[in-house]
Amino acid sequence: MSSWKLTAFGRKPVIEAALARQDETLDWDHEIVLTGFEIAEDKPDDWRLDAYLPRKPRNADRAAIAALFDGKAPDFAEEKLPEADWLTESQRGLDPIRAGRFHIHTPDHAPDPDAVNFEIPAAQAFGTGHHNTTAGCLAMLDAIKRSGLIARDVADIGTGTGLLAFAARALWPRARFTATDIDPVCLGVIEDNAAMNAIPLGAMPGDVMPIIAPGTDDAAIQVRAPYDLLIANILARPLIDLAPDFADITAPGASVLLAGLLETQEAAVRRAYRRQGFRLAARLVDGDWSILWLRKRAGM
Repeated sequence: MSSWKLTAFGRKPVIEAALARQDETLDWDHEIVLTGFEIAEDKPDDWRLDAYLPRKPRNADRAAIAALFDGKAPDFAEEKLPEADWLTESQRGLDPIRAGRFHIHTPDHAPDPDAVNFEIPAAQAFGTGHHNTTAGCLAMLDAIKRSGLIARDVADIGTGTGLLAFAARALWPRARFTATDIDPVCLGVIEDNAAMNAIPLGAMPGDVMPIIAPGTDDAAIQVRAPYDLLIANILARPLIDLAPDFADITAPGASVLLAGLLETQEAAVRRAYRRQGFRLAARLVDGDWSILWLRKRAGM
């Protein structure tokens, strides 16, 4: 099978926004693998986007990628790749990520002996740790742990690859972990990544329970509530819409870690959660993205 690559160049916020829109696209063709990264250390705002395909790009493929740019798609150069494993090709150019105590690397990079390591293939573009929001969540989880918080029931809503649930398990290994996503593709992805990183799946303390379900109304999610730590790295609009639901399934005094929102969207998100009794504990800004740690009032 021949492999092809489409390459475009643009400013960091533009390419990051395109990658975020891909995460939001429920019917995305996961044979189209996107990776974005800076061109050079001395030009941190100049980024490159590569789209890898296991076939010659079709008009529909080009249209799907262009749609991620909200009508302002850059020009893409097309290249046929030498015969090779195209998934391995897609991982080139992605250096390991260090966020807090965590080191996230693709299979072609070595683990860091001084960090908590997770191996996540870059072909799984949703939640690999290379996007600012995922890396920011990892750093914030590390800060939450260092603050002394004890978590016993953790939910990762919109888990994608399972990475944030795995990271929380490394911090609170005796807790119960529920990792949910709306996309059925994620179930196999989570299972593969769990096996790769020696993460047990199941319902017992220390296990990660993957659940495919929209929102939080699924019985399997409800029965494991209330959660004292909830993680949601999705997008601003669903975060706002889900605020009442997150309040319903979290315990008094619970922590909620929110990401996937631009700094310009932060006020609206915080306002929605303030109405549900949450208050800001800490925030982190990574590029244009805000990562929020909120605490629920103890009496609610």
